[in-house]
Amino acid sequence: MSDVLTRLADVLEARKTAEAESSYVAKLYAKGLDAILKKVGEEATETVMAAKDGVPQRLISEVADLWFHTLVLLSQQGLRPEEVLAELDRRFGLSGLEEKARRRS
Repeated sequence: MSDVLTRLADVLEARKTAEAESSYVAKLYAKGLDAILKKVGEEATETVMAAKDGVPQRLISEVADLWFHTLVLLSQQGLRPEEVLAELDRRFGLSGLEEKARRRS
């Protein structure tokens, strides 16, 4: 599964140097951080709405859109999905309450 994220991250990285008119992602990068953040926010809202609708395939589709745009954001910020996966792995086995308490200290 993480292989898909790695391959997608590689494509997103390549789009950073592409002409803005050559792809959707290149155009999004050209518009800058605020445009990317707006898309992440839109996709998060659509994900919430899909969950409320109770249609599993729509929820899957919206989560895929949210993950995709989050990966665009990570790439724009010079980060990789592997770093997020490493953080999730670090947290694995901790209770949510324990993790939250550690962040405060």
